[in-house]
Amino acid sequence: MELRKDIFKELSTPCYVADEAALVKNLEILKDVKEKAGCRILLAQKAFSMFSLYPLIEKYLDGTTASGLYEARLGREEFNGEVHVYSPAYTESEMAELSRIADHVVFNSTAQVRKYAGAFAGTHVSLGLRVNPECSTQETAIYDPCAPGSRLGVTAANFDPEVLEYIDGLHFHTLCEQNSDAFEITLKAFEEKFGKYLDGLKWVNFGGGHHITRADYDRERLIRLIREFKARHGVEVYVEPGEAIALNAGWLVTRVCDIVKNGMDIAILDASAACHMPDVLEMPYRPPLFASGKAGEKAHTYRLASRTCLAGDIIGDYSFDCELHEDDILSFEDMAIYSMVKNNTFNGMPLPEIGILHADGRYETVKTFGYEDFKGRLS
Repeated sequence: MELRKDIFKELSTPCYVADEAALVKNLEILKDVKEKAGCRILLAQKAFSMFSLYPLIEKYLDGTTASGLYEARLGREEFNGEVHVYSPAYTESEMAELSRIADHVVFNSTAQVRKYAGAFAGTHVSLGLRVNPECSTQETAIYDPCAPGSRLGVTAANFDPEVLEYIDGLHFHTLCEQNSDAFEITLKAFEEKFGKYLDGLKWVNFGGGHHITRADYDRERLIRLIREFKARHGVEVYVEPGEAIALNAGWLVTRVCDIVKNGMDIAILDASAACHMPDVLEMPYRPPLFASGKAGEKAHTYRLASRTCLAGDIIGDYSFDCELHEDDILSFEDMAIYSMVKNNTFNGMPLPEIGILHADGRYETVKTFGYEDFKGRLS
């Protein structure tokens, strides 16, 4: 803890810091799972795309999965492994490049399979189709691919078996930060609706949302479910978590710019929920903060907010053992995932620096940003 504190005091803020030791701990768990289950595990880049760490990650995992052409290119250029791509829709202009750089391309509809399958004829690319098991195991609709009216995946009623002549596999993704009990429910629904189509296919992709590296995750159940599924159907199994890879493996380090009062103490930070950790407002959730408590739990409570003009750009209410002062350093935890990939420059807010705290205690600055990064996006 003291090493972390001493290093963070010297950083330019705001700053994302990836924790190499924590990342390796997650990767070792994932490698153990894939070896025991006999499956292949991919990095879902939509959650974590810090490619300076890909040489480390590729020692443990089998490849990357992408949500479109640009992520696919990143995976091909920076990760020595398989490149899988899924998008709710592709365009004609993307086909030639995808046929060169991808290993698996998953379509969202039978119409897109028929439209673009010919573009991959004679290539090494394995084609697949995303299906919708219509099995909701979560309560937040915005993150539920099986919600009524979802555009994600083909339902059993709309599945055309004739499309099987073009594809090698099926893909489904229904989970979000969930345990293997939810996955077991989903897998049962998938087999009930689509199991009859698996004969002759080469692979099934179980998607992401598996919180495999969380402390309370039932990994033995996941391993058993995968092994039993492979034995029943004789297919290769892929799992593509994003959060599990970098869960609790990074911080957003920020500095107190000012303290104002309006019925309570409000600390204005140089980090922003809206710009630097959008999921705080989108999910919403209260991010963990090192050496803090809930409001009223410790002696001094503050509302932590940003310097953007958005009135609701509030991170949350936290308490501390000591009073906060201008220039104090605060470190939000679990900030490797869905932060760098989603940040923005609203209000001209500077993008945070990116760095790595190596396992041996060294800090390395990986990337800094300036005015040109803001301006270059706008005209």
